[in-house]
Parts: sequence; C-alpha cells; structure tokens
Amino acid sequence: MKLWSILGNSQKLDGGAMFGNAPRALWERWAPPDELNRIELACRALLATPLAGKTVLFETGIGAFFEPKLRERYGVQEDRHVLLESLGEAGFGHEDIDVVVLSHLHFDHAGGLLAPWEEGEPPRLLFPNATYVVSAACWERARDPHPRDRASFIPGLPDLLEGSGRLEIVDGAHCQALGKAVRFHYSDGHTPGLMLAEIVGPERAGGQSHGGVVFCADLIPGRPWVHVPITMGYDRNAELLIDEKREFLADKLERDVHLYFTHDPGCALARVTRDERGRYGTANEVASLQARALPA
Repeated sequence: MKLWSILGNSQKLDGGAMFGNAPRALWERWAPPDELNRIELACRALLATPLAGKTVLFETGIGAFFEPKLRERYGVQEDRHVLLESLGEAGFGHEDIDVVVLSHLHFDHAGGLLAPWEEGEPPRLLFPNATYVVSAACWERARDPHPRDRASFIPGLPDLLEGSGRLEIVDGAHCQALGKAVRFHYSDGHTPGLMLAEIVGPERAGGQSHGGVVFCADLIPGRPWVHVPITMGYDRNAELLIDEKREFLADKLERDVHLYFTHDPGCALARVTRDERGRYGTANEVASLQARALPA
C-alpha cells in the first residue's frame, strides 16, 4: 500500500478563532498572521491504495463549491478545484476513488465532494464510483445542525449523499467498505461524532497493532494543536476536547501511530513525542507524501 498527501484549496482564517483562548503573543510564533489577522491553513486529504483492495480518499477539503462572495468571506484562496488537480498529479481522477471517508461534514472537510461552482448550476456530487463513509452522529448533526455551527454545513449535501445510494453510515470501530484495515476513533469536543480514521499497522505480540497512520481531522488540526491545552474557538466543548486529545495522543504514542494533519500548511505527517514534563510534541515531520509506504 502507498500513501499520497493530496492538497485541496487553501484557506486563511482568523488566528484568534483558530487558537481559542491562547493569546496572540503565543500563537503568532506558530502561525504568523497577515494584516487581517488571518493565518494560512491547508485543506489536505490523504490517498491510500490499495487499502482493503480499494483506492481510498480520506476527506476532500473545502473544494471550490462556494460562490465568489462566500469564497471571499471564508478565505478560500483559489477559485479552481485544487483537490482534483492534486489527484491528477498523483495519477488519479475522482472517478478512480472507491471510498471517501469523511471525518465530519463541515464544509472545509466535505466541500470537495462537490463540483466547482457555476452560475445557475445546482450543486452536484463528484466521485461517482465511491462509497461515502460518515459517522452516525456526524450525519445527524449535518441533518439538524445547532445554531452555533449551522453555517459550517453545506445546505443540501446530506440529500445528495443519501440520494447517491452509496452512503454508508458508521457507528462502530469499522465500516463495511474497508473492514478491519481501518479503525475509527471518535471525538465529540469539536463536533458530535468526529470520526478519526486509523489505517491499521501490523500486529505485534499480544494482538495490538503498531505503526500506521491516523487522520487527525479537527481534533488536532496541525502541529501547534498537539500541545494539549490548545483548542479552537470553533470547538463546541473545549474541555472535553482536551480530555479526548490527551487520551488519543497517549494511545498513538504507545503504539507509534503517526499523525496526519489536514490543516497544517507545512506538515502532513509526524510522529508523536512526549518530553520529560509530559508535554506532547512531534518529530520526524514530513511535508508531503508521494507514494510513501505505511509507517510500520
């Protein structure tokens, strides 16, 4: 099996919102802001093939579905569908994808499912041969958002996914489409049912898997958020997220599962570390993956 990091459209969002209650004097060292106080963010997907005999895309980024006015409002930097270009550079088309795994259905993670915006044209799904995998709690949230995060969802997307006849809703550790090759971990601190997909590494003594890669989504958007107290203003429950993150990182450190970051503009993959004070960090950072083997 080989892995590719697949860049989608990039964003610039308010740094204060991205770092919650962390003071600017701290976070601007990690992510220097522009004159509008915005920081650079990637929307990076992960391609794996063959995984359970299939070509699998983890997330689709923000895409190019926004009309120009909304594209500017949400800081989307490109007007074309960058994810499709990145897939092409890796030797794939969206028609080649057998499974799309979605951590949740916020627009910066699921917008790439849609074709680029065209005046007068209704939204339409890409990836015509793919099974779309979504957690049950994320699905319910997208169908009936809370007023606090209603703007984070794409109107009509659940109907398109359901109407495709290729939607798989998951509420356990595995899905039918990928079997035991992928294990799902769940988090509720950012949004209910956030699904963190781990490409499972080989088993060691005792039957526990070791190595592999986990897609961190918005539990840990990038390297700065590996530090346990750092959360986003967009998180629904910061204290719960911190508790979930601490447990998540301890498990990945113990089993040497590498972290894959969607929003870090400079790093796709890293190994978890913990220093003598118990503070988590990263090492062996990799900016991009090009047909890279699964870490073992």
